[in-house]
Amino acid sequence: MSLTNISVDKKPEGTIFSPELAARFDKLVTLYPMKRSALIPMLLYAQDEIGYLSDAAIAEIAHRLQLTVLDVRNVLSYYSMLRTRPAGKFNVQVCTNISCMLRGGQELFEHCERQLGIGHKQTTPDGVFSLEEVECIGACSWAPAVQVNYDFHDNLTPETLDAILAEYRSKASQ
Repeated sequence: MSLTNISVDKKPEGTIFSPELAARFDKLVTLYPMKRSALIPMLLYAQDEIGYLSDAAIAEIAHRLQLTVLDVRNVLSYYSMLRTRPAGKFNVQVCTNISCMLRGGQELFEHCERQLGIGHKQTTPDGVFSLEEVECIGACSWAPAVQVNYDFHDNLTPETLDAILAEYRSKASQ
């Protein structure tokens, strides 16, 4: 049976999440008038714990919220910050929307491609970096901007971006 056809009646075996996260999910669904409203937070917490949203994670979250797997996948397809494949330890998101583009965002993205040797939605062979071109990270006033995991970096040049990437690379070996 394909995971996209699992109904809300099919309960996944056990949980794939840590006991702490499973308890957090149990509490989270009580905070909203509709269970479905907990979907985005659950997806983000699950991704933080396991690194991406696996088929098993999607199925379990769907069951917890009494949704179909297709309902969850439809939400996943809309948000660029949600991943269904493993990413590098440091996910580099380069904004190329209008404000960033006008101030060199596209050039920064191409610079990252050359420096990291990967393209959009790819991961370096050592698993340290993933690269994404994104539409907007909400830092228009400080363009061009890059987000690495949850850290924002703004007013960038290729040289300042090189220093940032070097700093993250050194953190990867710690």
